[in-house]
Amino acid sequence: MTEQTTNTEATPTAAAGDCRNCGTPLLGAHCYACGQPVKGLVRPLGNLFGDLLDSVFNIDTRILRTLPPLFAKPGFLSTEYFAGRQVRYVTPVRLFFFLAIVTFFLAQLSFQIGPDAIDVDGKGSNGNIRDASTVAEVEKRRDVALAGLADAKKGMAGTPAASGIPGIEAGEQKVREEANARIKQLQEAQAKGEPVPEADENKLNLSINGKRWDAKKNPVDTWLPSFANRWLNDQIVRGNRNIERLKQDPSAFKDAVLSAVPTTLFVLVPIFALMLKLAYLLKRRLYMEHVVVALHSHAFLCLDLLLVLLVRMLQEWLAPNGGALATLFGWIEGLLIAWMPIYLLLMQKRVYAQGWPMTLLKYCVLGFCYTILLSFAIAASMAIGLVAM
Repeated sequence: MTEQTTNTEATPTAAAGDCRNCGTPLLGAHCYACGQPVKGLVRPLGNLFGDLLDSVFNIDTRILRTLPPLFAKPGFLSTEYFAGRQVRYVTPVRLFFFLAIVTFFLAQLSFQIGPDAIDVDGKGSNGNIRDASTVAEVEKRRDVALAGLADAKKGMAGTPAASGIPGIEAGEQKVREEANARIKQLQEAQAKGEPVPEADENKLNLSINGKRWDAKKNPVDTWLPSFANRWLNDQIVRGNRNIERLKQDPSAFKDAVLSAVPTTLFVLVPIFALMLKLAYLLKRRLYMEHVVVALHSHAFLCLDLLLVLLVRMLQEWLAPNGGALATLFGWIEGLLIAWMPIYLLLMQKRVYAQGWPMTLLKYCVLGFCYTILLSFAIAASMAIGLVAM
């Protein structure tokens, strides 16, 4: 009898309701004895794709219960999560991850940059400022470059791409600095009776210790270890090389920046959660509760931005020549953009349940600090994009 029992355990039967690996009766999607899932890879491709979405993004029917309150009911998902009603909604991390990826992927498709839209290197239709041989030529090329940047900034105003306007303004300042530096070079050479100086290869116009950066003569040399300084100089060299590519393909820079934005936002979430922790220190909430609020806040911003992009795409498709329909789409886009700060204020009020005076004060302080932080993050994304393109 003992031997028969042992043989039965060694060679389990795979009955209809038993695990095919160990023969234990199944009570769910996984065997509680050995952990093997009931579903394997040998099944229809459509089922595998559905499981992939569920495993990576946790996207299933819960998304239909998650997106409407995320957009229309400020703070609802966070309060539900704190109350323990969690399984019916997509988890905050996966919700933010999914929306960030989808939103900025769509932004790459919808936001296009023409070959002459952005002139980050002072190169207009008449050539490069650094190659100009007279002061008049420098001024002409400077004016052309600034006019192109002004047009690009005007086209970005009031759109989701408006977050890139500080970068355009930095480009304008860079063009002016390049023009002034070239004019000074030409005037000094003329005063000394020397030939026209050659163009400087430092396209990024960096200054180290009061002198222009040079990979060999004046490299970056900080308190960091030598290998870190070498890495920084290598990135500057790579950025200089990519400037030439940027002149030919500005969209490559745009795609690289938008690809870096989701990662940048992931870095900002725990920082914003820390800001909430400090603002509501007396509430004695756990730091992870603030992380949940930060995740839901950023997920909403991604969702709202996604809707703005969709509205703009519909406008370009259905009303390319303007008219009443274009005006309607413009109003919808404006309302979506206006809903962002209102939503965040109502969310902060509902989640932390403080009076309106303190809520408004903390909202303004947090908004100001986060705006500065976001500006640095955008600059970092642009720098990463320039190196990674």
